[in-house]
Amino acid sequence: MNSVARPPTGQRILVKLSGEALLGDADYGIDPQMIKRVAGELRDVQQLGNQVAVVIGGGNIFRGAGLARAGMDRVTADQMGMLATVMNALAMQDALESLGVYARVMSAIRINEVCEDYIRRRAVRHLEKGRVVICAAGTGNPFFTTDTAASLRAIEIEANLLLKATKVNGIYSDDPMRNPDARHYPRLTFDQVLAERLNVMDATAIVMCRDHKLPLRVFNLNTHGDLLRIMQGVDVGTLVTHS
Repeated sequence: MNSVARPPTGQRILVKLSGEALLGDADYGIDPQMIKRVAGELRDVQQLGNQVAVVIGGGNIFRGAGLARAGMDRVTADQMGMLATVMNALAMQDALESLGVYARVMSAIRINEVCEDYIRRRAVRHLEKGRVVICAAGTGNPFFTTDTAASLRAIEIEANLLLKATKVNGIYSDDPMRNPDARHYPRLTFDQVLAERLNVMDATAIVMCRDHKLPLRVFNLNTHGDLLRIMQGVDVGTLVTHS
């Protein structure tokens, strides 16, 4: 991989948001207040001097794997899921621009009328110019999750850190929503995550981070300000590293 320019100050980060993160208190679709709040946190992080890329899932609209389990052809279901991520990405772009932040949606599948094609060098250039890059449509291929897309894009742009937003404060030994005795892990290695089958990202995404020594931090998006605190050096959530 050719070396890409580093930000003169701050870090280059990629934030992975699930589609469900945009639901807020709604049962389906996008909560305008929630997406504006998340956009505000991304703006605050960028204003610290960081370069910010985002990958968004589409589970608030369609989830390909779920549709496939219901009997739909898996490739068709995943393609529908990819289109859902484009819708979320466009909504995030609008929310950022309403706050005065320049943003670009870059899609892994061609939808030139509404967004740019994802091209690595162009994405890096947008970051260098102070634009938030929102990567849509996953990897552009069926059978791959948006978690894998987040790892892939973070590695491609040579991000310093991958931030995975969830509904809980980091990684636990079990689902803390169902098991109050679940143990919280402040630190883990990628090999521990794989060996203990901790359900934070799919195995492909974890292996990619491990092999490219890309640190992963898992945090609770519902705790207002945690994203900013992480970038200010506060130990929030769970940090997963190579060793």
